[in-house]
Amino acid sequence: MQNWLKISTEEYGVFKLHFLFTLIQGIITGVFALNELVYIKDMNATNFQLSVLLQLSVIIMVVSIVVNEFLRRVSNKKKMLKIVALITHLPLLLFYFFPQNIEAYTNSEFYHYAFLSIFFFFYLNLIITLPTINQMLKSAYTHNNFGRLYSYTSSTNKIMIMVTTLAFGFLLDDYSFAFVYIYPLIGILGIISIFLLSKIPQVEEIPVKQSFAKAINNSFKYMVDILKNNKPFLHFELGFMFYGFAWMISAAIIPIYFNDVFEMNHATYGFYKNGYNVLAILLLPFFGSLLGRIDARTFGAITFGSLMLFTFTLGIAQYYMQYIEFFGIRIYFSLLIAYGFYGIFAATMALLWFIGSAYFCQKEEAARYQSIHLSLTGFRAILSFQIGIWMYMAMGFTFTFMVAAFALLIAVILMLWSVKK
Repeated sequence: MQNWLKISTEEYGVFKLHFLFTLIQGIITGVFALNELVYIKDMNATNFQLSVLLQLSVIIMVVSIVVNEFLRRVSNKKKMLKIVALITHLPLLLFYFFPQNIEAYTNSEFYHYAFLSIFFFFYLNLIITLPTINQMLKSAYTHNNFGRLYSYTSSTNKIMIMVTTLAFGFLLDDYSFAFVYIYPLIGILGIISIFLLSKIPQVEEIPVKQSFAKAINNSFKYMVDILKNNKPFLHFELGFMFYGFAWMISAAIIPIYFNDVFEMNHATYGFYKNGYNVLAILLLPFFGSLLGRIDARTFGAITFGSLMLFTFTLGIAQYYMQYIEFFGIRIYFSLLIAYGFYGIFAATMALLWFIGSAYFCQKEEAARYQSIHLSLTGFRAILSFQIGIWMYMAMGFTFTFMVAAFALLIAVILMLWSVKK
């Protein structure tokens, strides 16, 4: 395997750990891909509560810069990752005590908010592990191998997501409250995956002597200076702003769209949530290699353009409802076209989101650039999901999807303009 990959012994050791981590994370992501449908279909949550659930995973990124300063002061990052794993994943075990009848969720909102609270803790691990992973891998892999090796692990991740989502969907169709048993198991798996990740060799860092308060202030100044002086990175993040707004307003209404208009069961919803990964898996090696050869902004234009075509096609899919049924899964022809575009988006975003910002800086700055990227993600999440719900309730599904497509068109134009400039 090492000879086939054409990498050093040290890189191969990191790759094995990275591979196992992404394998387990694929299982976790695959299960949680059905979270929104479980929440509104099986637990009878409201549209507003759904928007909060979707918002949780990104709004916490507002404090990424603060967290990054904390991480810079942690000398033993391996121990820190293990502690974070326990704090963020152990609450998932509480799902074992959730009721297994719809009446309990209809008559009381306690479990709706308990659901949100548990996932708030779970999503906290993202703002700590993502910057740490980014720096560990950026330092452990050579620049030429970075995108290529990341694409291999991402392909494995996609396979696991796809298989797990379908399997969990069929399980929920058989017993809609199976999540009370599966979610605790996922919590244990998450702890194991992060413990594996902690085995990646740690990069030596210069001790931080500056006070925490002063460092936070300087971090915000550092962010402003980077955005002011690093024009390519500024344009990259502006493009992400338009993309992020479009993705969030559409993501907020897709579960409602599929549940109300298409009346999907769990397996059908799972098929569309992750069936596109077949195409993404086939394309990831190509795009992983491409990212190392072209400007990240050009790569971003491809990413945003594919999502633009997805949102546009999804918006008109309700007017073309022809389908065939296969093992209880309804395969709509219009949605197949839409998710073909989404497969291209998934393959490119899998790379651009996690490592795109690293192409605008030196190795030692990768974590700080990623924290800036994540913080800006959190800022655009403050109201975007609620705006999506409001648009749908006021103007309908098609109007909301078209607004998202227009925002993505602006992002594409901005990326291409920036490259030429």
